[in-house]
Amino acid sequence: MNIKSLRLGIIGLGYVGLPLAVEFGKIRRTIGFDLNIKRIKELQSGIDQTLEINKKEIKNSKNLIFTNNINDLKSVNCYIIAVPTPINKYKKPDLSNLFSASKLVGNILKKGDIVIYESTVYPGCTEEDCVPILEKFSKLRYNKEFFCGYSPERINPGDKKHKITNIKKITSGSTYNISKIVDKLYKKIVTVGTYKAPSIKVAEAAKVIENTQRDLNIALINELSILFKKMNIDTEDVLKAAESKWNFLPFRPGLVGGHCIGVDPYYLTHKAKNINYNPTIILAGRKLNDRMSLYVANQFLKTLNKKSIKIQGSRILIMGLSFKENCPDLRNSGVTNLIKQLKKHECNLDFYDPWADRNEVKKLYKKFSLKKLRYKIYDGIIIAVAHKQFKKMGIENISKLCKKKNVIYDLKYIFSSNQTNLRL
Repeated sequence: MNIKSLRLGIIGLGYVGLPLAVEFGKIRRTIGFDLNIKRIKELQSGIDQTLEINKKEIKNSKNLIFTNNINDLKSVNCYIIAVPTPINKYKKPDLSNLFSASKLVGNILKKGDIVIYESTVYPGCTEEDCVPILEKFSKLRYNKEFFCGYSPERINPGDKKHKITNIKKITSGSTYNISKIVDKLYKKIVTVGTYKAPSIKVAEAAKVIENTQRDLNIALINELSILFKKMNIDTEDVLKAAESKWNFLPFRPGLVGGHCIGVDPYYLTHKAKNINYNPTIILAGRKLNDRMSLYVANQFLKTLNKKSIKIQGSRILIMGLSFKENCPDLRNSGVTNLIKQLKKHECNLDFYDPWADRNEVKKLYKKFSLKKLRYKIYDGIIIAVAHKQFKKMGIENISKLCKKKNVIYDLKYIFSSNQTNLRL
């Protein structure tokens, strides 16, 4: 098999699969498949609810076909699986989407086909967990009659600078020849080049430690912010001073959510425990970051109390609900646990997020995100996400939303310390 003979099918058209399908669709026939009929109809009309791809980009992908019909995938000989791999309520890997996609592909797999996984997993998952599913449903033998690759996604939602074409891509294959084919395939769309890992397990491990490292770095800064708060030192001032050294890493404290940083470490620790190793540092960082919403809520409520603002029934505005700035995705947002903490104290909460879909907000919080803001009605505001609209509003306009006696908590260091009365 060579690159020219590959007929692509992208399974899963979310934040990872859609940009991939659009780029490949510019240069070769590509089938974009998703079980969500509503999603397929929207994409066929040029609408991407994730706001990662615009109508013009979809239109320019002239060789791309969107479908939810499995029969349309039967002509494919190279499948790329890009489905979500979240964690469950017990913080264990939830591989149900991955296994379902593997079963779906297994049922139509043919001799000589290649299956490439992009979903984040623990080392060994592709060959130890997914391959047996492919073998079972296809009745074909791994590395004899079909082959696999792993090329972990590195999508950064909301980032219009770092996109799939200019983020270096890790590639790997189940045999030497397949690794070369997978690498050449991705090089066709990734202009900055690729890194060919020596094995699928190495590629899986490299992906899962990228965000584990970030999680631990943020945990360190979160702990420092708690310490400096007790010492009455502004954390941002300390970090700016420390950044004057060339090799100091520029991390900031905050609520850790999303589908990567708040999830990937649990995949690694799950695998570690399965091989009888108890990972102390990774889990300590996770525990600290998971508890930051409680810390933030307590700091906010204490400050309300100090200002003699009655907590029960206080009117609070949460600015920003998505898991990161300039992104509409509400799933696994660190803001969710903060809201739960405030609700326990019977605060009257309003939400404002210009990026989030109002119906999705309603589903999650039983209350719509505000379309318009009203002045002089809030006892407190928590700026939880650094959306560009909030920066543009400026602290003066945000302050006008509050009563005379108020607390504004800037979690993202959007404004300077003398402009707000509470920061992490």
